[in-house]
Amino acid sequence: MKIDTQEILNKWKLYTLTNDNGMTVSFLNFGGIITDISVPNRHNQLENVVLGYKDYLDYEKNPNFFGAIIGRVAGRIQDASYTIENQTYTLVSNEGGHHLHGGDGGFHQVVWQASPFQTADTVGVKLSHKSLDGEGGYPGTFEVAVTYTLTNNNELILNYSGTSDKTTVLTMTNHSYFNLNGNLADTIHNHHVTMKSDEYVELNSELIPTGKKIDVSNTPFDFRNGRELVDGINSLSEQNSVANHGYDHYFILNQIQQHIISVKEDISGRVMTIKTNQPGLVMYTSNTLEDGLELAEGKSKPYLGVCFETQASPASLHHEGFPSVIIKANELYEKQTVFSFSIEG
Repeated sequence: MKIDTQEILNKWKLYTLTNDNGMTVSFLNFGGIITDISVPNRHNQLENVVLGYKDYLDYEKNPNFFGAIIGRVAGRIQDASYTIENQTYTLVSNEGGHHLHGGDGGFHQVVWQASPFQTADTVGVKLSHKSLDGEGGYPGTFEVAVTYTLTNNNELILNYSGTSDKTTVLTMTNHSYFNLNGNLADTIHNHHVTMKSDEYVELNSELIPTGKKIDVSNTPFDFRNGRELVDGINSLSEQNSVANHGYDHYFILNQIQQHIISVKEDISGRVMTIKTNQPGLVMYTSNTLEDGLELAEGKSKPYLGVCFETQASPASLHHEGFPSVIIKANELYEKQTVFSFSIEG
């Protein structure tokens, strides 16, 4: 196992973790952006399974949030405002009249302090940041750490932790776009996803949660026994159409101790298993990804990747009955998501 470090553009560092199987994970200290995850296919060929820019300079703006740490709040906050403890806070409106993924100065555009580490069977980097009281419109000084750990079981473990000195709102995630075909050989239409979720959250035409939960039964949103993403991409259902013909919805995971999502791609044989202690996730099938961006393995186009944004729900700020994003002063925020890679057949 090893860690390699490379200077990028004389201002960032690129860390590459390598395990004893040859799997590699590369990421920047800027935004904690995962630029490459290379894992074998059934023919033992290592290929990249995430979307990333060809030119590192393109990460400065990164409007698609490729690979980045998202915070303080992942997802959309309606009307870019919320009220907690009888005080209303106004945030930056960076998507129409709404607030998306922490705003323009969110965690995806922060240079994090990096501390590499290695043990007998793991290698990783701890990323740390102090977000000051009032930054981006959020109350409380929040001291946060996100740790990326690679194991010899081909697991990438993401640990999030932190505390705020005031009651605040927080739910963090990683915004990697996965494509298990490898090296962008095809779109994600044929990816087969299984997750235990009985309900998803209805969206309005601006992709803001309406406050209504919808039973997945007999819809393209029922992944309890597995289905291919093409079902929703080609669906004429109102909710798939609202999301620009695909998925961009919050799925509430069933209340079991450890949530597990499985993603399979038959041609490569790759299987990605996601384990999380978050209460739900946004699954986004890159429906609105523009054509023609210069990515590491080719040009971008819609449906080239799928995001699994494990998180609580910012809809809880405006509606009852959703997983809360409020954390109390000095309460420890501690979440974990694990991406595991294997081969089937």
